[in-house]
Amino acid sequence: MDFKFFFNSALLGIGLAMDAFSVSLANGLNEPKMKSGKITGIAGIFAFFQALMPMIGWICVHTVVQYFTAFEKFIPWIALILLCFIGGKMLVEGIRGNDCVNDECNCKKIGITALLVQGVATSIDALSVGFTIADYNLKMAVVCAAVIAVVTFFICAGGILIGRKFGTRLAGKAGIFGGTILVLIGLEIFITGIF
Repeated sequence: MDFKFFFNSALLGIGLAMDAFSVSLANGLNEPKMKSGKITGIAGIFAFFQALMPMIGWICVHTVVQYFTAFEKFIPWIALILLCFIGGKMLVEGIRGNDCVNDECNCKKIGITALLVQGVATSIDALSVGFTIADYNLKMAVVCAAVIAVVTFFICAGGILIGRKFGTRLAGKAGIFGGTILVLIGLEIFITGIF
């Protein structure tokens, strides 16, 4: 594990956390008197799911795909397609300004059930990261997931604080930024894997 590994893991975390950041902005706007304990809890939920999903993807790849060694040469292609699809979708939603697509944004107090649904909904895209980190051993995959979790935690906590002050005006830009990062990571993984 070198600097490039940690840097790419952090970039994955930034890219994947943008949906959660947008929802955090909305949560902060809708509950402007949110206590610091709840901010920490919300950011922790988002971080947990953003770390869990890549690990589930990695486990799926290593329990099913390990028997098909010919599949390995397709991993850069799969990573490129998945990350470009996810990133492209985020870009389109960011440009259209549809980052806040659920009704949770309109409620004043966010309950645990709503937070769990938000956590899963904003991290489901991270499941495909299991393909992009398929060549990592278990230790590297866990460290990558931990880096993603830490980055997500701070981004979401910041999102809630910003949302409390400025609202959701930055949500579209967050989606555009996150989508661009995911597309660039997909291209980097593809170029490195093929060449």
